[in-house]
Amino acid sequence: MSVKIKLKRMGTKQKPFYRVVVADERWSVSTGSAIDTLGTYNPKAKPKLINIDREKAAEWLKKGAQPTDTVKRLLKSLDNK
Repeated sequence: MSVKIKLKRMGTKQKPFYRVVVADERWSVSTGSAIDTLGTYNPKAKPKLINIDREKAAEWLKKGAQPTDTVKRLLKSLDNK
């Protein structure tokens, strides 16, 4: 079973809000809940709000979880701050 760190879309039409979650690679919203929640991402806020627990994220990356391209970009932007 491969584990990924990905975004889970929340919010309503025209107001997206995302949770950064750890989930099975085959996971989708209809199949159940995520393994763990690492934080949130709000792209509509000015400036964009990124709240990710770095310690939890590092722990999951050490365990072999693979982040998606978007989550990689978010994690890099946290490191630059």
